[in-house]
Amino acid sequence: MQMSPVIAVHMTAAIGALVIGPMVLWARRQDNQRPVMHRALGYAWVTLMLLAAVSALWIRDFRLPNLAGYTPIHLLVPAVFFGLGRAFWNLAQRDIRGHRISMQVTYASGCIVAGAFTLLPNRYLGQLVWTQWLGWA
Repeated sequence: MQMSPVIAVHMTAAIGALVIGPMVLWARRQDNQRPVMHRALGYAWVTLMLLAAVSALWIRDFRLPNLAGYTPIHLLVPAVFFGLGRAFWNLAQRDIRGHRISMQVTYASGCIVAGAFTLLPNRYLGQLVWTQWLGWA
């Protein structure tokens, strides 16, 4: 099994967003505010999420239930665009609570849920982890 450049870009961006996300959320805790760090890491996280979402459009799988190669996990692509757009809209309206909720939901759906789906045994990363690295499947 060989990794294509698109999968490499997608996986790098997704793993980066998964790692940076908690740091962004931690930097704005109520009792421990670090606004410069929050903003810098936040822009990096948004960039990684956009890169992961856009690159996902070029990753198609015709083996799973699909529509023109797009599987149900691809529904998270518009969800990420909507979540990020909503978060910045809330920020422009000075709705910090709405911004926080939008970003938390986008992190949970775009990183945690999508990451869990990629570890299914019939997906590329799942086969890599379960079969090649751990030898279980």
